[in-house]
Amino acid sequence: MSTFLQQFAERFAALDRDHLEHLPGLYSSDVCFIDPLHQINGLNALQRYFSELYANVEDLSFQFHGHDTVAEGSGYLRWTMTYRHPRLRSGAPVSVTGCSHLRWADKVYYHRDYFDAGALLYEHVPLLGSVIRGLKRRLA
Repeated sequence: MSTFLQQFAERFAALDRDHLEHLPGLYSSDVCFIDPLHQINGLNALQRYFSELYANVEDLSFQFHGHDTVAEGSGYLRWTMTYRHPRLRSGAPVSVTGCSHLRWADKVYYHRDYFDAGALLYEHVPLLGSVIRGLKRRLA
């Protein structure tokens, strides 16, 4: 088990809109952050992204379920993210499972998230959500 991944998960889970000053302790200045919706390069851009993210959602939290080290300085975290947005699902909680691939030296310099963007966002947008859910059912 990776002590680094365990500590990263604990520190990341403690982030919220009032504690984003902790990002420089987690990420290098040249971090590359990728998820199904964005690619962000650099710590300053990542700080802006997280600031906007936390400003637009309510009760954003992560629960980590485990971690695996692939090689020295590389591993995965499995998680469930839960959030509420006043314009999605009438403000009801939305939960999405995913995993993060991290590469690090002393801090994370590469962070790539894998999750279902439809389950995160598109399925909860009026009209579009019913189309996405219908497509998923037909493909299943």
